[in-house]
Amino acid sequence: MDERDVIARLERIATDPAARGLADDAAVLDGLVITHDTIAEGVHFLPSDPPASVGWKLVTVNLSDLAGKGATPRAALLSMCIGDEDWDEAFLDGIEAACESYGLSLIGGDTIALPIGAPRVLGLTAIGKAGARVPARSGGKSGDVLWVVGNLGDGAAGLRLLQGDVHSTGLLVDQYRRPVPLLAAGQALARQAHAMMDVSDGLLIDLSRLCEASGCAAEVDLEALPLSRAFVAELGQDRRARLFAATGGDDYALLAALPEGVDPLALSLPSDSTIAAIGRLAEGSGISLYDAAGPVELPETLGYEHRRD
Repeated sequence: MDERDVIARLERIATDPAARGLADDAAVLDGLVITHDTIAEGVHFLPSDPPASVGWKLVTVNLSDLAGKGATPRAALLSMCIGDEDWDEAFLDGIEAACESYGLSLIGGDTIALPIGAPRVLGLTAIGKAGARVPARSGGKSGDVLWVVGNLGDGAAGLRLLQGDVHSTGLLVDQYRRPVPLLAAGQALARQAHAMMDVSDGLLIDLSRLCEASGCAAEVDLEALPLSRAFVAELGQDRRARLFAATGGDDYALLAALPEGVDPLALSLPSDSTIAAIGRLAEGSGISLYDAAGPVELPETLGYEHRRD
């Protein structure tokens, strides 16, 4: 079974309205937004990554889901496998630093010991206080403008650098190892967004999920994708580089569908926000890409999807 098959099977169990049909990033229960992410060694982080950065990443990828729902962090439950004492201590340093940075209270969890040499698997449940509106993936409407807050491609570029040289450093590596959840931006956008989610598996695959949930198609201008200076310096900004940025994953940017005519700059976004209109939703289904040269064929792989193979 791949990820999609498992979720389809779980839909038969997750019948409470709080689950939102498992078509969203988080559950909404009694005024709380609840999400859970697991990260595994060799999948979400490299064995050579500093353990403190792994702890930071575990917290912040969960907070990114809360940001996608416009929620305010409240509490967390940690699932941790224990083994090497020095690694575990540094990992917990990273957990503590992230919790302190974002006002997240650790209130419980579970610990287990794995066989020696087994890859580490770590999980966190984040609980947030819902705002007045909690935009789902399913609320998008034809004609909505698609906005991205944050840069695309930096995390994937950082991972590529580390796969070539585990001693690589710089802004791209930092973005891969220590993502920053866009909580304030999410809270501002949630007031007007028809649909919103964070971008974690790659813009195109995450947008396809929003389109499927909303019953819409999407038109995306590749040349409008927000790219950082560090990304452009490393990979350029031609069509190939932009397709890499659109499918790479580990961005933790926000994707919002806003009604046409709504100016997100009037929504009290943080002053240092990077924001770009990248396209719009339309009638139909699927995603179409274009740039200045005309239509662009969709890549075979739209982003990261968990598969047994």
